[in-house]
Amino acid sequence: MLLDEVLAALKPADGGRYVDGTVGGGGHAAAILAASSPKGWLSGCDRDGAALEAARERLAPFAGRFELRRGNFADLGKWIGAGTCDGVLLDLGVSSPQLDVAERGFSFQQDGPLDMRMDTRQELTAADLLNQRDAEALAEIFWRFGGERDSRRVARAIVQDRGQRRFTRTRQLAELLERILPRRGRTHPGTKVFQALRLAVNDELGSLERALADVTALLKPGGRLAVITFHSLEDRMVKDFGRERARDYDFDGPVDVPELRRPRTPELRWVSRKAICPGARELAENPRSRSAQLRVLEKV
Repeated sequence: MLLDEVLAALKPADGGRYVDGTVGGGGHAAAILAASSPKGWLSGCDRDGAALEAARERLAPFAGRFELRRGNFADLGKWIGAGTCDGVLLDLGVSSPQLDVAERGFSFQQDGPLDMRMDTRQELTAADLLNQRDAEALAEIFWRFGGERDSRRVARAIVQDRGQRRFTRTRQLAELLERILPRRGRTHPGTKVFQALRLAVNDELGSLERALADVTALLKPGGRLAVITFHSLEDRMVKDFGRERARDYDFDGPVDVPELRRPRTPELRWVSRKAICPGARELAENPRSRSAQLRVLEKV
């Protein structure tokens, strides 16, 4: 996704060192290694064990030039040296293989277990959240992570229904949402609730926050950070992070008072002020890319 745009952003070069924090099936990683031949190096990680196996197979032609680990990109700072990277890529969200495998439980379009774990070693599942949290906690999840306007109504209905039968299947939840929520255009009524559950189960926003806090230290001067987001919550976090790190002043307290600003050297600069979106060709070939946005920052 946004492959040409990512390569243009990171500018892989021979001998460069790059990080793919969400390596997935290895598509971006393979392109980066090809563009940085013959001596470029890539470190990649992913929480999904199946994705890592696919990536290892995809990257086999580049043997000796990459290292893959299973883990959360929030922990990159624990194994990537400070000031060693020419580029870092974070491709957020859920992958097509995860969506398309019913047993992973990410999609309301197929019946499967209410799982939604990106890392299957983790204990917490979507079913655990639905069956254990009270109505207030569920409503908070649906509103905060999904922007679901009827979050309280949905939460009450879930608590009432689970008194008769525990939630275990995606189709079971989807049918409840179809019954109580209005359909708006072609969008399925359960879209926001399923998104919210996935974000909560995998602590995706918390992981992004921790990763952004560390990533600047990993980059060399002139090194670039490229982040692909898929919804407004992620994109807002990246924009806020970029604005804060690109400021040439600091201030004390919660409010920015111009008279009390202190000059400082920015840590990062925006490569492009506007988000980079997929072109018409990619949108036609991959409709799932329609919500993707790429933002790029460079270390000063």
